[in-house]
Amino acid sequence: MMLSVYRTITTWYRPLLVALFNPSIPFHLRWRTLLLQPITLLTYSINALPYFFSRPFTVEYLPIFPSRAIRAIVFKHPGTGKGRSLRPLHVEIHGGSFIGGLAESNARFDERLAKETGAVVVSITYRFAPEHTFPCAIDDVDAAIKWIQEHAESRWGADAALMTVSGFSCGGNLAMAATQQRNCQAPARTSFKAAVTFYGALDLRLEPGKKPKPANYPKSDPLQFLLPLFDAYAQPARAKHMDDPRLSPVLARTETLPERMLLVVAAIDILYAEQMAFKERINKEAKRDVVETFVARDGFHGYLEVPDAVVKKEVKDEAFARAVEFLKRTYSLHGWDWA
Repeated sequence: MMLSVYRTITTWYRPLLVALFNPSIPFHLRWRTLLLQPITLLTYSINALPYFFSRPFTVEYLPIFPSRAIRAIVFKHPGTGKGRSLRPLHVEIHGGSFIGGLAESNARFDERLAKETGAVVVSITYRFAPEHTFPCAIDDVDAAIKWIQEHAESRWGADAALMTVSGFSCGGNLAMAATQQRNCQAPARTSFKAAVTFYGALDLRLEPGKKPKPANYPKSDPLQFLLPLFDAYAQPARAKHMDDPRLSPVLARTETLPERMLLVVAAIDILYAEQMAFKERINKEAKRDVVETFVARDGFHGYLEVPDAVVKKEVKDEAFARAVEFLKRTYSLHGWDWA
């Protein structure tokens, strides 16, 4: 009980605790982290409170490291599949600009994927900036994926040989960066068979304020004061890791990437250009359509995660349906069909 209370407090009030009790962080980031606290409470409430009384998932703490565990939520819909004895395995990585977020952030998509494909969906979290900078987040994701691959069959009846990955925003960065592990690349048995990103941050070589803005991008941004905080993960490591695909997956070599990729792209987003450039380069080098895109012309960054009162459920469902169908097709190509 006490451990549960401690975990809740240190998760929901992390910005406040970091700002007040971590003097090693520069002051220009600490005051911004303090102002992040009410935003964190609001977004976490939106993500978590719908599942306060009834959950379509189980909460697990994966014992990946000797001194700490990684929190995950696991979706496994009842039913039977055909063609393979084990279910497909999917890992989801939430967004949050590398400075926060919950595994529940994308539960609507995760639940739908588990229900419509029969896959076991494991949504994981990781350490956050500004106290944990690159490569802490991707190190956590890499370690979590390796552990999940080793334990998926015994723990959930899932098949690490039919594994896919997805991520939202910075989670898209981490999902694509995770492809750089040898155990996630062909010809490894556990290679990712597909990846899906939702407005993924693929290129961290430029700080957020210097990224190209689409013509229809808003003239003012109420969260502009947080831009240095949004860059807190990458900035300390940028100069040394300018050519590192674990920081900027846009640089990944074609042969290291999954055989099928789908990018859900918001057109009103400073990340639009880097996603489209990635698609163009990979498809040109592969001489085939390895990367597909679903472009939401009226979509803005994070549009799939705001309340339905802001963006209609039907609009979000278009993107989710495309992603689910893409992954369902991947599983079918590898011999799995959901009854």
